[in-house]
Amino acid sequence: MGITAKELAKKLGISATAVSMALNNKPGVSTETRALIIKAAEENGYDFSKIKKSAHSGSIYIVSYRTSNAILSYSPIFDELFEGIKDECQRHDFPVRMIQFYEKTDDLDRLFEELRISDCCGLIVIGTEIHKEVCEKFVSLGFPFILTDSYFESVDCTSVLINNAQGAYLATDYLISRFHTTPGHIKSSYSIPNFLEREAGFQKAVKENGMSPSRCKVHMLAPSIEDAMADMLEIIDNDIELARCYFCDNDILAIGAIKACKLRGLRVPEDIAFIGFDNISEGRIIEPSLTTIDVPRFSEGTVAARLLIEQIDHTPHYHSTTHLNTRLLKRFTV
Repeated sequence: MGITAKELAKKLGISATAVSMALNNKPGVSTETRALIIKAAEENGYDFSKIKKSAHSGSIYIVSYRTSNAILSYSPIFDELFEGIKDECQRHDFPVRMIQFYEKTDDLDRLFEELRISDCCGLIVIGTEIHKEVCEKFVSLGFPFILTDSYFESVDCTSVLINNAQGAYLATDYLISRFHTTPGHIKSSYSIPNFLEREAGFQKAVKENGMSPSRCKVHMLAPSIEDAMADMLEIIDNDIELARCYFCDNDILAIGAIKACKLRGLRVPEDIAFIGFDNISEGRIIEPSLTTIDVPRFSEGTVAARLLIEQIDHTPHYHSTTHLNTRLLKRFTV
């Protein structure tokens, strides 16, 4: 009977993790160590038939990386992204594994150790809230890797993300075309790179319509419907001057603001108008239904999976960044 991987590790005085990575052709061990382990395995009768030889052996892992519950806690936005990834992976016969990682309670080193000894053949990280330094650590694992919903100029990896600036520009330009006045901006008090990109698109539309961003009325609301409503009620009750129309960082802020305005007798859109971003289901059922920016999350997931599979099959000579454009959905809050 041939030697087992565990017995081989003990015989060589090498960790079981290193032996597993070498035998399964996973990154994480040096070329010299890998050669030593393979040679010893052959000499001691290790059963290599246990290892899958298919070019598509292994699973694709999706890691949803969260630093707080402020944004990603609203899961329906990202469910479509996950579905897009899974749909494309299943078409190419790749199993998909999902990992939810919460920075405040989970151990990143432990996650990396688990990935190294797993059947992972490629990684897609949902990086809406990820930091550059953490992204670099994922890249250094050596797996084929795609970052979605975020981008870092100094990190050499392929990214797939929504064109946030384009969407915000569409929304703001539409408001200006309808009301011929300087629009306001309702911002999230919890900032992420996506919101900063949306702010850039908002300001670009304002400038290109001959208006000054410095004259825009800007309000900061908490990133949940009920808290956003409370913050907007305080703004109204303190007699802070309101704009005629607002671009909102996302639908959640827009819905909270609309609820507050209606509670104080303001008519939407006759007295005040709003455009959101994300096209969440609540925006379709609020009265009046929310004008918003539709985000192609399913397509974002499909593209991310397709690019990852290309990396798995063919080592890339370069990395790329793909932006998916959004579209304006005209409803009744404008």
